[in-house]
Amino acid sequence: MRKTPEIPSASMADIAFMLLIFFITATSMDVDSGLERVLPQMPPENQKQDDTPPIKERNVFSVLLDANNRLMVEGELIRIENLKEKTKEFLTNPNNSENLPETKETEIPILGSVEVTKGVISLRNDQGTQYGMYLHVQNELVAAINELRNELATTKFNKIYANCTGEQQDAIREAIPSRISEAEPKTIGGKK
Repeated sequence: MRKTPEIPSASMADIAFMLLIFFITATSMDVDSGLERVLPQMPPENQKQDDTPPIKERNVFSVLLDANNRLMVEGELIRIENLKEKTKEFLTNPNNSENLPETKETEIPILGSVEVTKGVISLRNDQGTQYGMYLHVQNELVAAINELRNELATTKFNKIYANCTGEQQDAIREAIPSRISEAEPKTIGGKK
């Protein structure tokens, strides 16, 4: 009687062990979270450091995160869920309110005459603020700007901002600029 050949299995355990180690290390790696920002160009060396005109108080949207991760906007405690809508209201100034930012009528290629806000978002956080909360606030601020850009793109070009041509995106960015000023963290209040 003829014996059936066996499949050699001596190295199977080694292969299974190496696959197990690979999948454990590959799936447990932490993904760094961060912010993608395009930094402004360096000013020319001969330019004075203080030649920028002062910004009027009404043109500044003050966002403050304390060490207890409480969010204050314009001196008022708010929930983070409301930050995007408050930011959109600030940037658009729909009722031409005296306490919201000024706008400047600007002629933009492709778009024509557009009211461009002079508003600047000023973000400051405490040294004890949790990084996750800081990122959440950043995401809400950027989401507000992105929603406004999508609304303008849909109105003018009948498509969302991401689907616009490069020239259309440039025009929309000029009409709805992203001006977020971040101050260095300091001890503001709350726990240490």
